[in-house]
Amino acid sequence: MNPFRFRPTLLCAAIALVSGASHAEENAAPLATQETKLEIVTVVGKPIKDSQQAAFEAKQFADNYVDIISADTIGRFPDQNLADSLGRLPGLAIERDQGQARYINLRGAPFRYTSIAFDGIDVPGAENGRVPRFDSFPSVITSRIEANKAILPSMPGESVAGFINIHTFSPFAQEGFSFSGDIGLGEQQMGDGDIDKFGLRGSWSNDNFGVVLFASENSREQITDNREYDLEHDANGDLVVNELDFRSYKITREDSAHGGTFEYRGEGPLQRAFFSTLYSEFVDKEERNQFVFAFDTPVSGTTASNQAASVNRMLEYGKYENSTFSNTLGADFQVAEWALQARYNTTETENNSLLPIPYSVGGSVVASYDMSDIEDPKLTLDRDLSTISYAQTLGLVYAQKLDIDADKFKLDADRNIELFGQDAVFKTGIQLDQRKADGFVATPAMGLFPGSINIDSYNTGEQWESNTTNTIGGTYYDNKGLRAAWDQAGLTTPQPSAANIVKLEEEILAAYAMTTTQFSWGNLVTGVRVEQTDYSSEGRDVNGNPVSVDDSFTNVLPSAHLNIDLRDDVKLRVSASSGLNRPTYDEWRAAASADITTKEVRGGNPTLEAEEAVGIDTALEWYFAPASIASVGAFYRQIDNVIYADTSTIDGGLYDPSAKGEQWTYIGKVNGKDGEMSGVELNFVGHAADLVPVLDGFGISANMTLLNSEFKGLDGTKYDLPGTSDMIYNVSVFYENFGLSTRLNYQYRDEWISPIESPDEVWGEQKRVDLTVSYELPFDLNGATMSIYFNANNLTDETDLRYAANGTVNQSESYGRRYLMGARISF
Repeated sequence: MNPFRFRPTLLCAAIALVSGASHAEENAAPLATQETKLEIVTVVGKPIKDSQQAAFEAKQFADNYVDIISADTIGRFPDQNLADSLGRLPGLAIERDQGQARYINLRGAPFRYTSIAFDGIDVPGAENGRVPRFDSFPSVITSRIEANKAILPSMPGESVAGFINIHTFSPFAQEGFSFSGDIGLGEQQMGDGDIDKFGLRGSWSNDNFGVVLFASENSREQITDNREYDLEHDANGDLVVNELDFRSYKITREDSAHGGTFEYRGEGPLQRAFFSTLYSEFVDKEERNQFVFAFDTPVSGTTASNQAASVNRMLEYGKYENSTFSNTLGADFQVAEWALQARYNTTETENNSLLPIPYSVGGSVVASYDMSDIEDPKLTLDRDLSTISYAQTLGLVYAQKLDIDADKFKLDADRNIELFGQDAVFKTGIQLDQRKADGFVATPAMGLFPGSINIDSYNTGEQWESNTTNTIGGTYYDNKGLRAAWDQAGLTTPQPSAANIVKLEEEILAAYAMTTTQFSWGNLVTGVRVEQTDYSSEGRDVNGNPVSVDDSFTNVLPSAHLNIDLRDDVKLRVSASSGLNRPTYDEWRAAASADITTKEVRGGNPTLEAEEAVGIDTALEWYFAPASIASVGAFYRQIDNVIYADTSTIDGGLYDPSAKGEQWTYIGKVNGKDGEMSGVELNFVGHAADLVPVLDGFGISANMTLLNSEFKGLDGTKYDLPGTSDMIYNVSVFYENFGLSTRLNYQYRDEWISPIESPDEVWGEQKRVDLTVSYELPFDLNGATMSIYFNANNLTDETDLRYAANGTVNQSESYGRRYLMGARISF
């Protein structure tokens, strides 16, 4: 397979189309009289260095410990989304889904310990109200990203690990008309899947009015080669194979976004007024071909012959969807000595999934296996896979849904004051958030699959595309056609029971005050934030009667940040801060299933307490040259009420009024205690020209984070916080000169507990090697600059492993390499 196939005709046409955009102003004249104006220029710009310098200047003069990444840096990495970009910052690690970056573990903490905002307006996570997903937010909207690690009082309290603030583009960033476009075509190596990338952004402004509009669409077709295992060891330590699960996924993932900002700027009391809107959507269309082989009498050893096994088959065509629609109306005023900023925001998020699975059970084979290579299990059958007869086929359908409506009012005010004879800035503000969540957790429905549909007729005979050896002879089915036939025959969607309902209302009223006092040696930021939370959740008791649980609590969150200029280029930071993390809507829901016979309850836990954290951050930063830094940082967090899955005792009266005062067993999310997380962060970015001028253009960026975390369960057992790797590091080597910009990047993270899978499941170490090459064309087209680029991801073709609680591998996945070629234009 030629990795440079890339549908060349389409790509050439795309580049020509983008190039032609720069001639739009000339199209009014007859073609015969048009003259293409080419101005030959010498390209000496260094966008990597320039963007690093801008980011480091913002970091150096910030009032807190923060890492910053600029839009140009994002554009020059081979990143699929903002999660990829953030994963290159110190202390930020990526969790992937089928190889694609989705979540961020900031400092190895659970996903929900990080809040996300657009231009300072924090928004709910579409998945469960708390967890931000970064795979649906494209880079076209982003001018820069701030990863705040030490939290100021003006930032949301729900930022135990950090606060990610995504700055969008301003209409006034460039006077007059400006435009940028990005179009790319590529290929996922395994399966020859098509990759399409498209982004446009245009703006116009004069002295008082400005507008910026953007749109993007990206799609990726991919094969995921998956093997799952149920393994154990016998008393002698020999491997025992209970079950082998062979899967091949065909997925198409699409993300799109559009929106913009309309803005007025004045010189009177009304300094600024604007309206901004953002709609972002992620769609995952998934086809699954799956065969599960369970051995009737498991034996010891890595190899075995002629073993009887039962076979189940699952064929799915389903869809995962989530979207965020956020609108902000804002105004900035100058009233006497006070600068006021008022914001009103509405955000709607939707998260839906529907997974219909024809589930054939009761097949049988005689099989032999060889598990010598755990990443390539070999299973051979005594017959052709397509000839296996199944006792019955069931129609299994999973569905999930959560809609969140959020309203926010935010008012901030600041003014210059004098404090103890020193110049200072006093800032205060209030914020009111009101959220409603409606939906249901993952709910199954099962019945007989329509007998009128012959599943075997949908077998295409096409062999699986895989990195592993397809010893079972797996072939693809026409899952889409099979799903269409099922829809026509009457697909039954799940109707959620009362135990699965999510119905919750939440109101958070926050107020803060802070001062930033300037000294000859730096500054000191002190302040406090107070957040009052009121929430109510609805469910049903065992008799079907409504159950409503509500609560109210207040958190006082003080912080102090000391920033000392040891020299003009050396800064010492010491910060003490506090934060909290509220339970997700799934965890906080009152709905649960109760068994009055066993006195057991499973489901939500509306009595969960919010996690509370206090901690300290220190950092020493040396800005030893333009666009260069050497820094070391350390942090510590103490966390109370850690939320995790376990068994506890509750009052049975919550779910059965007649059982009030009785001790029932609750199985689900509970509060642990004595949580801690700590770490050390090292960061270096340097350019060879600062030391050896003859090596002008070469540079290196490297960072490493060493982490540790733990908490105690109800019985005193110690666990690691989900998401914590012991070590995370990134290394990039780059060169840029004369318009050429290249970067080779290596990412590594040690093993960690999965926050989204079973708490007993551990991800194995993960590494990625990525390459990007871009070249700015050495001529000017009517003021427009153009560049072409080539990106390659996962060059070493990694296989990702996961492990069960007994230490055996329970899953391996591979995806192949990814290539993208495209062009950018801006003027």
